[in-house]
Amino acid sequence: MEQKQIRVGIAGLGRSGWDIHARLLGELPEQYQVAAVLDADANRRQEAIDKFDCQAYTEYSELIQDPAVELVVVSLPSFLHADGAIAALQAGKHVVCEKPMATSLADADRMIAATEATGKTLTIFHQRRYYPDFMQVKKVIDSGLLGRIVQIRLTASNFSRRWDWQTLQKFGGGSLNNTGPHFLDQALQLFGANYPEEVFCHLDRTLTLGDADDHVKLVFKGQDAPTIDIEISSACAYPGETWNIMGTLGGLAGSAKQLRWKWFDPAVQTPRMLDTQPTPNRSYNRDDIQWQEESWDIANDTSPGDLGFYMDLHETIRSGKPLAITPQSVRRVMWLTEECHRLCPLPQEVE
Repeated sequence: MEQKQIRVGIAGLGRSGWDIHARLLGELPEQYQVAAVLDADANRRQEAIDKFDCQAYTEYSELIQDPAVELVVVSLPSFLHADGAIAALQAGKHVVCEKPMATSLADADRMIAATEATGKTLTIFHQRRYYPDFMQVKKVIDSGLLGRIVQIRLTASNFSRRWDWQTLQKFGGGSLNNTGPHFLDQALQLFGANYPEEVFCHLDRTLTLGDADDHVKLVFKGQDAPTIDIEISSACAYPGETWNIMGTLGGLAGSAKQLRWKWFDPAVQTPRMLDTQPTPNRSYNRDDIQWQEESWDIANDTSPGDLGFYMDLHETIRSGKPLAITPQSVRRVMWLTEECHRLCPLPQEVE
C-alpha cells in the first residue's frame, strides 16, 4: 500500500524555506513528512532536526539522492532555482520551486523540458493564487457583476530601505524578480489566457544599496482583456490599497484583509438616449445610479489560504489530480519579467 505521507526534502532554511514551507508542511502531518533538509548553517540544521527528527545535509547532491525524499522544495537563492530544480527532477524527485521560477526565460524553458522528460511533477510556489483576497476578487469578477473589466490596478508599495543579497542583480535580486512574481502571476490569471500584446515597464533604483531595482511600474494590455497596472515600489511613503478594479457596471477596491465592491443593474436605471441639445441650466448630465454594495473581511473567510497549495499538490502526487499551478502557466510570468528587463535594463555594478 502506498504511503499517504509525502516525504519532503527542504533545500534552504531561510525566510521561505523555514518560515513558509516548513511551517506549512508542519501543519499537514497526515499528508507530509519533512524527511531531510539542506542548509549551510549548522544552527538552522539543528533547529530542523529538533523539530522534524529529519536528516540534515550540507551538500545538495546528498539531499536529492536521499531515497527517503520524494519531493524537493527548492528554496535556495533565486539564481540557483533552475539548476536546482532540474537536478532534483533528473534524480527522480517531484519539485516545488520557490518564486521566481528562474532568472531567465531560457532557464524556465529548461525546467519545463526537464519535467516533461522525467515525468516528475514540477510546480512553482505561486501560493498567492490561494490567498483569500485573490480568490474573492476572482469570484466577483467571474460573477459578471462588474460588467466588462476595463482596468485592474495592483499596488504593493511601501517605504523600505534594503541592503541584503536580494538587492543584487548577480543573485537574481530586485523587486521585479522577488516581489513581482506574486503580483504578475495574480494579474495574469485575471488578464486571461493569452500573452500581453503591449508592455510598458519602468524600473528604477531608489533606496536600495544594491544594483537591482526597487521601484517597478508595469502596464500591459491585450485584445479583449483588461489593462493591467502594477506598482511595486520601496519609495512610497503613502501607499495605496492593494486592489482597484474598474468595470463598466461597477468596481472593487481594498486590501488583502478587506474588500468592497459596488455595481448597478442597467435594467432598473432610467434609460439614456444620446442628446446633443444644450443641457438645462448649462449643467452636466446627471445620472442617479442605484448602487448595490457588498464587502468581504478575511476574519469571516474559511478558505485554507496558502495551505491549499500543498493540499492540492498532495492530491496531484498521490491521486493524479491535475496540477493546479503548472510550470507552463508560470512561464508567462517569466516572459513578462524578461520583457521588463529588456525594455528597461539597469546597469550592473562591477565589484
